[in-house]
Amino acid sequence: MLSNLIGPATKLLDKFIPDADTKQKIAHELATMSENHAQEIALAQIKLNTEDAKGNWFQSGWRPATGWVCVAGFGVNFLISPLLAGFGIDIPQADTSTMLPVLMGLLGLGGLRTVERLKDKK
Repeated sequence: MLSNLIGPATKLLDKFIPDADTKQKIAHELATMSENHAQEIALAQIKLNTEDAKGNWFQSGWRPATGWVCVAGFGVNFLISPLLAGFGIDIPQADTSTMLPVLMGLLGLGGLRTVERLKDKK
């Protein structure tokens, strides 16, 4: 945001400061201040990302846990229940109409994030 203000600010310097050397010095200080601010923001974000990545199991494990619950439900529906039905054991079916949108949402968001990361590398 500060970098967007540097251009107009340097144009204002032309109106109020007649000395070219002083104008260049002030314009350089403004640009340096903007770069320092951007660097501080980037470093703060890196620190936040590092702390967030540490997390605890509850915070960082909800997505894998949800995926495993969906996989277990599909395993019961399509593997365990049909096999045990051959032996006369009736296992209740998990409701895939609820699980499938959740699983597809997780897979879709993961896929979109992968595409997003690949675009940033190019």
